[in-house]
Amino acid sequence: MMSELISKAATLQEALPYIQRFKDAIVVIKLGGSTMEDPALTESTMRDIVLMEAIGMHPVVVHGGGKAITAKLNELKIETKFVFGLRYTCADTLKVVDDVLHHVINRELVEWVNRNGGKGAMVSGKDVLRTEKMFSTNPETGEKIDVGFVGDIVSVNATKIVNAIEKGMIPVITPLGTDASGQVYNINADIAACKVAEFLKARKLVFLSDVPGILRDPKDESTLIPTIKIDDVDGLIAEKVISGGMIPKIRSSVHALRAGSNKVHMIDGRIQHSLLLEIFTDKGIGTEIIKH
Repeated sequence: MMSELISKAATLQEALPYIQRFKDAIVVIKLGGSTMEDPALTESTMRDIVLMEAIGMHPVVVHGGGKAITAKLNELKIETKFVFGLRYTCADTLKVVDDVLHHVINRELVEWVNRNGGKGAMVSGKDVLRTEKMFSTNPETGEKIDVGFVGDIVSVNATKIVNAIEKGMIPVITPLGTDASGQVYNINADIAACKVAEFLKARKLVFLSDVPGILRDPKDESTLIPTIKIDDVDGLIAEKVISGGMIPKIRSSVHALRAGSNKVHMIDGRIQHSLLLEIFTDKGIGTEIIKH
């Protein structure tokens, strides 16, 4: 029993320099995948985020909701269609996306923050993410393809997010945006997290997903690449180590790094406390992307 208590104290000591280093740092956390499908894991993650805020960091959460949205579309018998990695978003689909993101997922995440002693702020991307219409591109022909109400972020109203932070709140942001006319667009949550980090000049950007990080061999977790420099990215894309939907995520991460973010982390959200292990321990887990 005593050895267990001493071990816990040693863990706190190991975390001390990181707590000191990241005091007052903005950390953008993108929640997705299995992290959001297991209620116990989601609540544990939100509790970890509350802990980060309690010790002086400023976490900002951007969440997805792909599987919950697909389930609701199936329930309503609305066809789910993807065009070269982008969800085709018709007017009916957009209504479902808006409803699920705001009234189900965002609300639950904020409630978990509040239940664990934090102060969650529901932040609609429609209020802070200015967008323009996005097109998909056929990789073989280069042809632009209409994917409906899917948007690309052109600016972020960082002031509204910072105001919430200054009130001691944890902003929880939905990946939706509006154009100059007020038209709502669905946005890829990974890209939304990158843009929020870019405009906030976040110290860290952390992706919690279903994979342990970037693998040289996607079938072999022992091939995890612990550190990638931004100058390595093009080569890894050419080698197809980074491929498919990971490419826009990594390229957007590089933009965030060049805009002032310090580091990007890609970690396995299926591991309990993976967020704390990455930020507050010497070894960390997952893949980090750095400038130099």
